[in-house]
Amino acid sequence: MGNASISQFWDKYIAISKLYKVRDAALRWYVRDVENYIKAHEGLSLQQHGPAQLENYLREKGRNPNLKSWQFKQLLHALEILFVEMVKAPWSKSYPWQDWMATAETLPAGHATLDRAYRPIPTELPISPAAMESVAPSSDDHDGQLSRQVYSEFPQHVNAMITQIRVMQYSIRTEQAYLGWLYRYIGFHAMQDPAELNESHIAAFIEHLVTRRNVAASTQGQALNALVFFYRKVLRREISERIDFVRSKKQRRLPVVLTQSEVSRLFLQIHNPTHKLMAHLLYGSGLRLMECVRLRMLDVDFGYRQILVRNTKGKKDRVVPIPDAVRQPLLDQIEKARQLHTEDLERGFGRVFLPDGLPRKYPAAESEFRWQYLFPASRMSTDPRSGTVRRHHLHENSLQKSIKKAAEHARINKQGQLPCAAPFICDPPA
Repeated sequence: MGNASISQFWDKYIAISKLYKVRDAALRWYVRDVENYIKAHEGLSLQQHGPAQLENYLREKGRNPNLKSWQFKQLLHALEILFVEMVKAPWSKSYPWQDWMATAETLPAGHATLDRAYRPIPTELPISPAAMESVAPSSDDHDGQLSRQVYSEFPQHVNAMITQIRVMQYSIRTEQAYLGWLYRYIGFHAMQDPAELNESHIAAFIEHLVTRRNVAASTQGQALNALVFFYRKVLRREISERIDFVRSKKQRRLPVVLTQSEVSRLFLQIHNPTHKLMAHLLYGSGLRLMECVRLRMLDVDFGYRQILVRNTKGKKDRVVPIPDAVRQPLLDQIEKARQLHTEDLERGFGRVFLPDGLPRKYPAAESEFRWQYLFPASRMSTDPRSGTVRRHHLHENSLQKSIKKAAEHARINKQGQLPCAAPFICDPPA
C-alpha cells in the first residue's frame, strides 16, 4: 500500500469514526489502537483476518493489568469500526463486540467480593489515605466527605464498629450500610460524640429520615438497626426497644411476575452464551445474582447433578439442582474457562482471589483450576495493595445490563420476576 493509499485509508477511518460519535480528542488513540493491531499481524492482510486472530489479540490485551477498562473498551470500539466499516469482513457484524464490552469491566477494590479481604481495620492516626479508603464510601462525594470528617473526629467509634460487625460475621454489604448510617447520624447531630447522645437523639434522626428524606419503611428500619447495633455492641449501652418516633408506613405491593411467554421471549433475546447460561441458572436453579457470578469450578457437581452455593444469606451453604437444559452449556463453559486458565498459567498468571485465610492455609490453591471462577472476566486486574495480577469473576453489572437490554428487545414493559413457584425444580424454557 503506497503512502497516498495509506493516507486515504486513515482519512476514511477517521471520517467513519466521527460518524460513530468518537470525540476528536480520542481519534488519535483510535488510530493508534488500530495501528498496533496491524503491526501485531505483519504479513497478514486485513482481509485474511478472522475471529480467531481477533480473539487471540483481545485475550492477550486482556492480560495486561495496566490496561484500564475504558482503554480496553476503546480498543474494542476501534477494531469494530475497522472490521465492520473499513474491511467489511463477512464475520464482523455477527462478532460479539458487545459481549466483549460487557465483560471488560473489572472488579474495583471496593467490590463486595473483594472488599473485606482488602480492608484492614485502620489504625493510623492521623488518618492516612490507605486507612481512609477502608472506611469511606466511594460512590457519593458528600458521604465520602462526611465519613472522612467523622473518622477524623471519632476513629475509636468507627474502628470498634467495624470490629464488632466482623466479629458477628455480618456481610460486607451490611458493614457498608451500618457505617453509612453511623456517619449520617453523627453528621445530623452536628458532629457530637454519639456516646453522649441518647434515645431522643436516635428518634430525632429516624423521624428526620421520614419527614424530610421521605425514606421507605425498610430504609428507616435499617437505619434504626444500625444505631441500635452501635449502642448495644460497641458502646455496651442498652437501648429501649420502644423508642418513640414517627414510623414510615410500609407499602403493600402486589408481586409482578412474568408469564411463561414473556420469559421465553426474554431468553430468546439474550445472545451472549455466557449471559444466557447465567440467566438460566438464575431461573432454573434459583440462584441469586451474586451467588451466580461467584460460583467456582469445585461448586459444580455433575455426579450428583447439583451446585453447591457457599456462604449464602445467613452464612449457610445450600445446594441447588443442575437443570437438564443447562448441563451441556455448563460443560462448555467449564472447558472454555479451562482453556483460558491454561493460557494464563503459560504466561505466568492464573491466580484467583481466595477469601478469608485460605491463601495462607493453601498457598498453591489460588492457581489451581478447581478454585477458578466459573464465569471469569475477560480481563485481568491488579490487586491495588499487593500488586498481584488476578482474573476475577464477571462484574454482575454485565449480566444485569444484558437482561435489561433483552427485556427491551422482547418488548417486556413491566418490572417483574421470573415466574417459578418452585425455583429449585423447574427448568428454563427451551
